[in-house]
Amino acid sequence: MPDALGHLTPDEFREVGHELIEWGARYLESLEEVPVVPSIAPGWLRDQLPPAAPEHPEPWPALLADLDRVILPAIRHWQSPRFMAYFPGNSSPAAVLGELAAAVLGQQGMLWSTSPASTELEQVTCDWLVSLLGLPDAFRHAGGQGGGAIQDGASTSTFVAAVAARHDATGGDPAELPRLRAYASVDAHSSVEKGIRLAGLAPGQLRLVEVDHLRRMRPDALAGAVEADLAQGLRPFLVTSTVGTTSFMAVDPVADIGALAQRHGIWHHVDAAMAGSAGADPALRPLVNDGLVTADSYCFDPHKWLLAGMDCDVLYVADRTKLQAAMSVVPEYLRNAASDSGEVVDFRDWGIPLGRRFRSLKLWFVLRSYGADGLRELVARGHALSLELASRVEAHPKLDLVVPAQLALVCVGHRSGDDGTQRLLDAVNATGAQVTHTRLEGRLVLRVSTGQARTEQRHLDAVWQAIDDSA
Repeated sequence: MPDALGHLTPDEFREVGHELIEWGARYLESLEEVPVVPSIAPGWLRDQLPPAAPEHPEPWPALLADLDRVILPAIRHWQSPRFMAYFPGNSSPAAVLGELAAAVLGQQGMLWSTSPASTELEQVTCDWLVSLLGLPDAFRHAGGQGGGAIQDGASTSTFVAAVAARHDATGGDPAELPRLRAYASVDAHSSVEKGIRLAGLAPGQLRLVEVDHLRRMRPDALAGAVEADLAQGLRPFLVTSTVGTTSFMAVDPVADIGALAQRHGIWHHVDAAMAGSAGADPALRPLVNDGLVTADSYCFDPHKWLLAGMDCDVLYVADRTKLQAAMSVVPEYLRNAASDSGEVVDFRDWGIPLGRRFRSLKLWFVLRSYGADGLRELVARGHALSLELASRVEAHPKLDLVVPAQLALVCVGHRSGDDGTQRLLDAVNATGAQVTHTRLEGRLVLRVSTGQARTEQRHLDAVWQAIDDSA
């Protein structure tokens, strides 16, 4: 039994741990059989639990039983092969075991001195990803001025990039803030606007730039916006390109945008949250990597398409000194000989939090467990599924492929209008699968995301059958 504090002995931990792993294996085995979306009302889970924490330790069998009684009925099954909504949040057994090892070790990786293993493994895994994805060498820790750091998500990375760009443009002078202007496409992720707000700027200081017929930012429209702001004595300081927009998986012309940014001394951030993983397949690199040599910062989410599990985003910078200048605060109680030597990286200077989890351990487990071959095959399969579904849509007399399918997303509209599209959406979700929607200039669009790691052709066939039957 646990002691008075609730601690398990090593033997008890071993026994409960085995039971929990077995529970997890049963869950993964059952995923295909249950509807993706839970059939509960808001507040259901709260009503199953007492209003206060227990006064005394509870037996572990009761905790494990409540995973089935309380938690599973309220779970949206993101790991299901029938989950084709939003973008995937792919976990994997390797990531789960890496998380377990990291939790056991309980590291606080704010400084090299507080966890050399966490710090140096983060450098190594970030550099491995540069090679895996074919990213610019400027993003490597080894032998350069840049490097990568693991954040919780692309929203945080986008905010950190905005703060670094703001500091680079103003030198930290708050009087300069009203003059600053940032730019992104009208289809950029909402985190771009949120990052601008959190960086102390008004929403109106972000210019949303028009897109072309493929939903890519128009470089000529960007140039016009920048030149207009310069003519008014304003300071363009940040432009965000998107590689794989959330609604349509559009890829902005990064090279052209980056060239303009370099001409005007504007920080160029590239948000590739979902699509960046496609670089694991060399055949897709020309689409997702073109122009990245112009980026001052770049981020992507291994937790979306590379099996790392929530949460794991990597933020790369070409010049780490600019990021550290914006982020570094060094109180006396954190000073130490290793940091003062300048020979180590302290990741507390690469983002918002001081405390940092050992996220690189699960990433290391994934990269070693699957290898480049396995991850390349995963990406290629998700891409192939989207192309196959898109070909069916294009051949259907009542359906439109709203934008060209690329990477792992298919956008479908019914030619009769929004009521017809809603009928498609409802029919798919009634099968127990899940797809979601967006809008294109007011038109309702059904999105089918094909990057879930467990999705196979037969799962997509079932979705197509529901679409075809309801069209």
